[in-house]
Amino acid sequence: MKALIFAAGKGERMRPLTLHTPKALLPVKGRPLIVHHLKALAHAGVREVVVNLSWLGEQIQAALGDGSHHGLRIRYSEEGPEPLETGGGMRQALPWLGEAPFISVNADIYTDYDYAQLPHEPAGLAHLVLVPNPEHNPRGDFALADGHCLSEGEPRHTFAGIGVYRPALLAAHAPGIFKLAPILRAAMSGAQVTGELHLGEWSDVGTPERLAALQG
Repeated sequence: MKALIFAAGKGERMRPLTLHTPKALLPVKGRPLIVHHLKALAHAGVREVVVNLSWLGEQIQAALGDGSHHGLRIRYSEEGPEPLETGGGMRQALPWLGEAPFISVNADIYTDYDYAQLPHEPAGLAHLVLVPNPEHNPRGDFALADGHCLSEGEPRHTFAGIGVYRPALLAAHAPGIFKLAPILRAAMSGAQVTGELHLGEWSDVGTPERLAALQG
């Protein structure tokens, strides 16, 4: 199984820390955020990873190289000076991800989730990992009922930034800058998105304050 790591964001809420360092390379507990994911993915049996790049992407590429140091083969999907958002970034990376379902992870989260428990063949077009709502997202993103993610309903949970996707979810969409969430909600209306709730450690490392809290 291959994986995509979203690392193209500008990290504007994390400034001034991200003025000269991409958010994916900010250190958490002794190693860059993205390296935590690389190690966890390799431990789960992933051998090929695509990393999308934009803001200060050359630093990420220089730090990770070809991935061999982590037991992986890393390819880079360069998006230019303006990130393509989650949907556009995933759409551009499809040629490197192949035809089978793949894992996708946001580089700017920190978690103890075990990627090995993700389904290799999701029942629908996607399988999402949700978490209890943090203080900064009290209303959540999606509901979860009978193993399916729903755009409406209660109780609502927060998308963890971890999922498995079939290329068919985006293959027919034109390339460009677009978000993934509306496409997922459309798929949910057809019961094509399954999900699970992770109750372990998880943090959206989106601000200097959240980053500092993890270091303790």
